Amino acid sequence: MISLQLSGRTVVVTGAGQGQGAAEARLLAEAGARVIATDLASEIPEQLAAISSPSVGELVYRQLDVSDADGWQRLADWIRSRGWQVDGLVNNAGITQRSRLLDASVTDLQRVYEVNVAGVLLGIQALSPLMGNGSAIVNVGSVAGLTAHYPVAYTASKWALRGLSQVAAMELGPRGIRVNTVHPGFIETPMTASARPEFRQATLAETPLGRTGTVDEVAGVVLFLLSTLSSFVTGAEIPVDGGQSGHGGAKSVSDAMR
Repeated sequence: MISLQLSGRTVVVTGAGQGQGAAEARLLAEAGARVIATDLASEIPEQLAAISSPSVGELVYRQLDVSDADGWQRLADWIRSRGWQVDGLVNNAGITQRSRLLDASVTDLQRVYEVNVAGVLLGIQALSPLMGNGSAIVNVGSVAGLTAHYPVAYTASKWALRGLSQVAAMELGPRGIRVNTVHPGFIETPMTASARPEFRQATLAETPLGRTGTVDEVAGVVLFLLSTLSSFVTGAEIPVDGGQSGHGGAKSVSDAMR
């Protein structure tokens, strides 16, 4: 049956303590999934605690540092000990670093890479053995992975994630596991809240819809990619950016000609 409902399915969401990850966890639980929400905190974060008893599905919290291979293995062992399989994995955890090209250090690149790229690889390696035919992985990229965005460490990590995602779609496809990527634009989250006002204004000027996005708008696309409605979709890259990445800078030219 083709449906957006995830009843009876177990989904792991990383970086679920706040913002976009918390919205994804909430929406997936509302769709009937058993959601294993993970983040760095030892205790369940406040945003998740508020939805710890969803009306339809189930939400449980586990501490996880996505850059820690042993942590991923402990999570896999814990899931296995309960007799659950993993039907979905949302690699949402990510960090940013805003150094410009000539100021960035190799350490900056490595720190962001460990979370945004290596963390995704470790998650796929640890949990794909628990996934069967019909399972799905959604990796959360960024408009920075589709453009020449200025924070070089973050941008490089999201371009690398695209390559990892495509290889995963190819390698896991024969097992019936789909792998897709969503690329949010400027979404109102705790991460983007620290951006300078000039950044916000310039980004809005480059966004055809003329506004920032919401965490629920990203979560809705994640739900679609985990559901049977997308059962023949793999290796796809879906911008959720109000059109920002689609015009290749042409909007500034068009606006200047008015």
